[in-house]
Amino acid sequence: MSEFSPVDCAHMARALELAERGIYGAHPNPMVGCVIVKDDQVAGEGWHERAGEPHAEINALRAVGADASGATVYVTLEPCAHHGKTPPCAAALIDAGVGRVVAAMRDPDVRVAGKGLEALTSAGIETELGLMQAAAESLNAGFLSRVTRNRPFVRLKVASSIDGAIAMKNGESQWITGPEAREDVQRLRARSGAVMTGIGTVLADDPALNVRNEEIETHGLQPLRVVLDSDLRMPPAAGMLTIPGKTLVCCTGRHDHSRLVDAGAEVQTFRASWQSVELLKLSHWCGM
Repeated sequence: MSEFSPVDCAHMARALELAERGIYGAHPNPMVGCVIVKDDQVAGEGWHERAGEPHAEINALRAVGADASGATVYVTLEPCAHHGKTPPCAAALIDAGVGRVVAAMRDPDVRVAGKGLEALTSAGIETELGLMQAAAESLNAGFLSRVTRNRPFVRLKVASSIDGAIAMKNGESQWITGPEAREDVQRLRARSGAVMTGIGTVLADDPALNVRNEEIETHGLQPLRVVLDSDLRMPPAAGMLTIPGKTLVCCTGRHDHSRLVDAGAEVQTFRASWQSVELLKLSHWCGM
């Protein structure tokens, strides 16, 4: 196992900080940060800002703005080795002539899965793996779940009083959480690929399920809105169908989808479990 120095740890900690800056824009790609050090000085930094745009390593190389030969690269995820929406980062590091690459964790995506590090090693670049791996894995729990288990990482949000109630006995809706908790909800939505609710909530509250805090920079992205609606009771006039973003309505059995499709929704039929949408099947569908 590699022995990492305090200097190595400090630079990787910085790379993890940079990676987190992509929390609202990198989805569905992982959050990745990169620090390039040459002659004991930080020469460039970068992170993956938005899916489809340059990866962290490319942004860091551009920030160097000079010769990166012989430099040490600290990156929170193994450099990619395949052509996707952007060229492979491993090739860019090889072309730049860096001398050492330290990756926090291996990329489990089958298109990479060690190939990036292998390419670097074959080019004569020293590679090391595993520095602050647990922190890197925690940062991208959703990405890892989708890639390794074919299903999303799920967070459950519940607002209830200490005795488990969510409203008064007469059904009148009340604020139970405070402004800080509602702010947390907005940030959780902004970093999520999807927000799910049941048809009962839709019929009672007509929620938007979108990110409304303008201080959160989502680069125009909104989470997919998912409604569990076994009997397809979703009203075409629902508020969430009138705002930017996509809505997926999940039902069981045979129904006429046309009215909701015409209103802008996507409708998918799933196998029933206890007369409701089978959540495991839905989770695998969302993890594709």
